[in-house]
Formats: sequence, structure tokens, C-alpha cells
Amino acid sequence: MSEVPRPAGQTARAWAAGALALGLALATGCGEPPQDEGDESAGLADDPEFVWAIGSSDRPAHEAVARLWNEKNPDRQVEIFFLAATADEQRQALFQDLQSRAGEFDVLGLDVIWTGEFADYGYIESLEDLRPEVEDTSLEGAVDSAQWQQEMYALPYSSNGAFLYYRTDLVDDPPTTWEEVLETGTEAAEEEGIAPFVGLGDRYEGFVLSFFELFWGAEGELYDEAQENSTFAEGDAAETALDFMVRANEQGFFAEGYDSMVEDDARALFQSGEAVYMRNWPYAVPLLAGEEGEESAVADDFAVAPLPTFHGEGSTSVLGGFNNAVSTLSENEELAREFVTWAATDPEAQDALLDNSLPPTMQSIYDETGDPDFQMLGDILADAEARPPVPGYNSLSLAVQDHIHPAFLGQTDPDEALESVDDAAQDAVGEE
Repeated sequence: MSEVPRPAGQTARAWAAGALALGLALATGCGEPPQDEGDESAGLADDPEFVWAIGSSDRPAHEAVARLWNEKNPDRQVEIFFLAATADEQRQALFQDLQSRAGEFDVLGLDVIWTGEFADYGYIESLEDLRPEVEDTSLEGAVDSAQWQQEMYALPYSSNGAFLYYRTDLVDDPPTTWEEVLETGTEAAEEEGIAPFVGLGDRYEGFVLSFFELFWGAEGELYDEAQENSTFAEGDAAETALDFMVRANEQGFFAEGYDSMVEDDARALFQSGEAVYMRNWPYAVPLLAGEEGEESAVADDFAVAPLPTFHGEGSTSVLGGFNNAVSTLSENEELAREFVTWAATDPEAQDALLDNSLPPTMQSIYDETGDPDFQMLGDILADAEARPPVPGYNSLSLAVQDHIHPAFLGQTDPDEALESVDDAAQDAVGEE
């Protein structure tokens, strides 16, 4: 079994325990998040100078960052206002503050897919002059997710990525192509009487990520460099991705019930020994390993690897996480700008995320570790693709769910489904 990625100096058990919390956080953007308390101040500052609003799912990590800032800046303290755990509620609370012009928040913790929407509404300040601070410091995908139409509107903060889990007792080496996953998974599954593959197949954001990973793995691009025109239909990447899903479904590659499966459904099946491969977040590793008394049929018989591509080179995972932006209503703009820069580039601040099981965006943290598994996570994040921060991303996501999901199940025409998604991608650029 591959060890859980951990930084040098931490025990395997300590990092594994942290990875469980990490996985709950990672699942938040795709499945049902944990029901943490939200919509309340953290109470970290006696006399705060500015307020940072961010979701409550990763509360210990954010509190650690804020405490570190307050220790270093006792006369310029930050208070955190924790928003609800769900992405929709976070977005609604931020919009309510901005649209009502209440201006309660100075720094806005934005899901990476919200950049274009908030920039288009004029709700966040341009941070283009701060680009040099992060361009050679942060993960490239994280920098990409913080800009809209080639202009920086936020700075990277936290990240996440996906793994391919595989059974080491059934597969000799991790596959490097999706066709190899299909072939070896089907062969091993037939011999063992189990499912070849489990993952995020329900009609929700997790399915969108799964499809985009196949699309990017076929060298597809959603938009041109200026993020003004959809390139979804250019080349054969979209067709390759959907054709693979259709063929895989017809051949019984996906486990029974895959079309209604979310993160923990997939994890439970793989953990019980009922699948050869799984696409999931790092949170599953300590559970599969049997940490903290967890029962696992595969505790000694699994490892993790990067997700494959169709051409066999590199890896493509979706990149998630949060960026920090400065509200256009802030009366403490300079202080807010200093804070978001510090949170992105200060090694102690980024280490505080890592110590609380949230992947940082600072490239050097991954480069300097001596742990090969943690280096692999860094490599995955370095190559990961950010979902496009276009204003209408939510509509694009729904289009993938409404058209690609039934198409891969053989319920609708694949060509018409791809055409509908291309139209939605173009509409998403200018949607407000």
C-alpha cells in the first residue's frame, strides 16, 4: 500500500489522520459537505482591523492562518467570518453583502470557479499588479484559476486534486492511459467477480469533474487563451471523452449504481474489496488503510497514482481550492491586499494549511519535501486543470449534468449532447 502523502517530519499516522479531514474538505466542492457551523465570527481578534469571509468546511486551517497573522500583526488583526459549509450558501452570503453594499467583508474567500463571476459584477478589485508575487511562487493552475480574461482578480490560497486508486494484488503497475484502465480493470474484475471501476458518477458536480478530467486527458481545452470563445468542440477531445464513457458503460466497466454514486459511495465499495480501480480524493487513503480501527478489506492491497490520460503522458486532475480576493467595498483595501499576498506567499502561512490537512498552493512546499508520495501530490497539482472561472460556470456545469450524463447512459444522442455543452460553454463567457 502506498503511504498517504505527508511532509517530511510528520509520522504516517499523523498525516493519515489529517488526510481524513482533508478528504471531507475536498469532497465539499463535489458532494454533500460536512455540516460545520457557519455564518458566525471566529472570535480570534479583540480589536479587528479587517474581516476575512470564507467557508467553514476547513475551519481549523483558516483559523491557524488567521492566528499566525494576528501574532505577527498585533495592531492590524484580522477577524474571520465563517460562512456556511455549502458552496451555494457561501456564494449567496457574499452576494448578499455585496449587492446590499453592506461591505461587512474586506477579504473574500472564493471558490476557484467564482473568479470570473465576481470580477464581471465588479465585486472584487483587480490584483494584476500583484501577479509577480505569485506567478513563480504558486502552482500554475492555481494562478490560472485566480484570473479572468488574463487579469488577476484574486491570489491563490488553497488547492486540491484527485488520485487513481488501484488494487496492488490485482494490478501489477498503475496504468498510464484510460484504455489501459478499461482493459486491465475489466480483466481483473472478471477474474475476481467484482467491479472494474468506481468513482463520481451521480448527476452532480462530481460527474462534471470526472468528464472534464477525461476531456483534458484527451488534450481538450474549454476556452481560448483570452477566455472569450469556447473551444470545447475543437478537435476530437470531447468526442473521445464521451465515447470512452459510452463504451465503458456498455461493457460493464462502471460498477452497478455508478450513475448515482458520490465520493463516499465509491470509497465504501473499494474499501470492501469490490472494485479494481477508483477515482477519488486523498481523504480515502487512511480509511482504506484501516487507520483508527476502520475496517478495510484492502488495507494492504492498494496504492495511489496520478489519473491517466488517453495518450499515456502526464496526468490530468481537476484543480480545486480557494483563492482570496479583495472586496471593492472594503474600506481597508491596502491592508486586505497585504493579507491576501501574505496568505499566498508566506511559507509559514502555507505550512499552516498543510499542518491542518489542506493542500497549499506554494510550489516550493512540494519541491522541498523528501517524501515521494507528497511529491507525487505536488506533481498532480502542478499539472492539474482549473475549472474555467467564467461568469456562467454554474450554467456550464448544469449543461454537462443535463446532457452528458444521460448521453453516457445511452439515453440521448451523444452528438447532440456535445453540441449543447458547447453552446452552454459559449454562453457562460458572457453570462451575468
